[in-house]
Amino acid sequence: MIAPADTVADSTATARAANVRLMIFDVDGILTDGSLHFGPEGEVTKTFNVLDGHGIKLLQQSGVATAIISARQSPIVLRRATDLGIHHVFQGIHDKRSAFEQLLAQTKMTADVCGFIGDDVIDLPILLRVGFAASVPNAHAEVRSRVHYVTQASGGRGAARELCDFILRAQGNYEAALAPYLA
Repeated sequence: MIAPADTVADSTATARAANVRLMIFDVDGILTDGSLHFGPEGEVTKTFNVLDGHGIKLLQQSGVATAIISARQSPIVLRRATDLGIHHVFQGIHDKRSAFEQLLAQTKMTADVCGFIGDDVIDLPILLRVGFAASVPNAHAEVRSRVHYVTQASGGRGAARELCDFILRAQGNYEAALAPYLA
């Protein structure tokens, strides 16, 4: 069992984040607040946070690859992933472990250099394997008790940005990521 995380990162979480070469994101409850809005024709809409998106772009620019693994299938998610330059997108897969194995094969990476942020028990098969496991404060208690880091921000409300900034700082790349905006 992974030691419970606190909202304040400890040295173990920082060391684990420093090794991340591939950061994987769940969608509902992480990149969104987990709400599903149904339109009159049954279409589902989701709301994404702009700060989260820019954090993902900064992470990519620092050399960390990104991916999405989501149990739900949604053209909106594919559109958002395309906008953000996320090339590895697995949707509609309830066995997230198999998607994770496919991702490792595609990227030729090992689990210990991967990070994953999820919020529900369906995410545990990945969270328990990656080198850096993260979640959000409104995640299921079984998830929060088994990750290395819990964000202060909730899913869809800046959690992904907070996590990206945490990884950038752990890897010593935060100041370089901000430099173009401070010149």
